[in-house]
Amino acid sequence: MCLIAGVSVLQLAGVAFIAVGFWAWSEKGVLSDLTQVTRLHGFDPVWLVLVVGGVTFILGFAGCVGALRENICLLKFFSGVIGLIFFLELTAAVLAVVFQGQVREWIIEFYLANIKAYRDDIDLQNLIDSLQRVNHCCGAQDPVDWDQNIYFSCNGTHRSREKCGVPFSCCITDPADSVVNTQCGYDVRSKSKREWSDHIYTKGCITALEDWLPGNLYTVAIVFIVISLLQMVGIYLARTLISDIEKVRFSY
Repeated sequence: MCLIAGVSVLQLAGVAFIAVGFWAWSEKGVLSDLTQVTRLHGFDPVWLVLVVGGVTFILGFAGCVGALRENICLLKFFSGVIGLIFFLELTAAVLAVVFQGQVREWIIEFYLANIKAYRDDIDLQNLIDSLQRVNHCCGAQDPVDWDQNIYFSCNGTHRSREKCGVPFSCCITDPADSVVNTQCGYDVRSKSKREWSDHIYTKGCITALEDWLPGNLYTVAIVFIVISLLQMVGIYLARTLISDIEKVRFSY
C-alpha cells in the first residue's frame, strides 16, 4: 500500500509538471507553430519541466500498475530506473567535486550562452532575472558579460536603447521602492567602472554561487540525503514486493 500511495503521488506530480510545461509552451505560441522549437537558442526552462514531468509520470505509472497487477517486469523497471537515477546523481556529485575547475568553466560557458539568448525566450529571461535578483549578482563573472547579448553590447553600431547597459535585475534597488524601475540599467556600463558599484551589482553569479555553497553546505547535504533515502525506500519496497510475488508464484 505504501508503494502504491507513493507512485500515485509520482503520477500526479508528473501530470502536473507536463500540464505546466504545455501551458507555458502555449503561452509562448510554440504549440501553434512547432517550428519555433528549433529556433530556440539557449536553455528553455520548459524543457526541464517537461522532461521531469515525463520521467516522473512514467515511473509512477510503471510502479502503480506493477503493484496493482503484480507485474514483476514493471516493478523491476520501476526499481531499476530509480536505481539508475540514484547512480547518476551520485556520479555527478563525485565528478563535480573531482573536476571542479572544468565544471566551473562549463557553467560559465553555459551561462554566457544563455545571456546571449536572454531576449529570445521569456522563461529564460525570467529565470536569469530571478537568479540575479536573489543572488545580488550580474553576469557570469561580472557585468561585462552582458556584451555577449546584442541588445546590451557596447560594441557595434546597433541603436538599441539598452546598449552598454544591463538588465534591471542587476540594479541595486531600494527596499522602499514599491515599483520596479525596468530602465535602471540603461547606460550604466558607459560610465567608469568605479561608478558601477553605486548602481548595479558587480559580483558575477558564478562567484555568488561559490560564496553561497560553503555557508549552505549542510542544507545541500540534507536535501541530497533526503532525496537519496526516498529513492532507496522506493527501491526497497519494489524489490520486497517482487520477492513476495515470486514466493507466492513458486508456492503454486
